[in-house]
Amino acid sequence: MAAAPQPPAQLSRYESQKRRDWNTFLQYLRNHRPPLTLARCSGAHVIEFLRYLDQFGKTKVHASGCAFYGQPSPPGPCPCPLRQAWGSLDALIGRLRAAYEESGGTPESNPFAARAVRIYLREVRDSQAKARGIPYEKKKRKRSQAAQPAGVEPSGSSSAAAAAAGGGDAGSGGGAAATTTAQPGGSGTAPSAS
Repeated sequence: MAAAPQPPAQLSRYESQKRRDWNTFLQYLRNHRPPLTLARCSGAHVIEFLRYLDQFGKTKVHASGCAFYGQPSPPGPCPCPLRQAWGSLDALIGRLRAAYEESGGTPESNPFAARAVRIYLREVRDSQAKARGIPYEKKKRKRSQAAQPAGVEPSGSSSAAAAAAGGGDAGSGGGAAATTTAQPGGSGTAPSAS
């Protein structure tokens, strides 16, 4: 007697988001004029895709001529455009890099790992930080217990204990949202309640 087929395993939130992002990028390539194949895709095409995504962004990025340029909490509305937040783009590129290699691409030919893409992301990060008056600060890694001097007890801080117990956001991809201010409508980096 044959065993009944098992239903497919539920994908993690990360895996399902990566699949959605990959399918969105492939659709973008099919709709591109002229249509592009994945083999002919370059870092320039990836940057073009990221710029295309800006039209769906929810993060207000003030232009240099705006009266609110450099203010973290502007007192009123302005006509500056909504864009994709840097943290969202950075996470997207990470997922697409992984999906490309899982689809049979080699790391050497990965357009999502191109130097031009890294430079573009750095420029977006810096320009958004200036426009919002919030400097970008790289998160410092916590020292491991092995790196502490002998005889020193680790601090019992609740955030360290929560992260160690799996309840914190350390390594969960939520770090980018911690360095930005909330915008009406969200920036697209917040977890969805699904």
